[in-house]
Amino acid sequence: MSRTSQPTRLPADVYESALAASQVTSRTVPQQIAHWARIGRELEMSPKVNLRQIAAVLAGTGSYDALGEQEQAIVREEWGDRMVALRDELDYAARFSAEGESYSEADADGNLVIHPARN
Repeated sequence: MSRTSQPTRLPADVYESALAASQVTSRTVPQQIAHWARIGRELEMSPKVNLRQIAAVLAGTGSYDALGEQEQAIVREEWGDRMVALRDELDYAARFSAEGESYSEADADGNLVIHPARN
């Protein structure tokens, strides 16, 4: 059987993570992604990991405390990824400006910076 590579579009964060990991593992980016895919495949096929329970917890219909240690680790990783994605989408400066609201924040040195409302 002949194996050919099929072009696949990846989210930028997956590619960037694979690039960073490839520099540590001495794999190419495609090799790193294939490595992760194999791990995912094995995880999904594992009788020790209950993906239905994990999916239920991630959907908000299952109990985190009812999961085993491995399943909890998978859920925590997904929650972490979701929080990063949500945080990356936040742009309070644009939101406050659009609503004509002032806001304040601390700069890199901890000094208070006040941004007046723009009309």
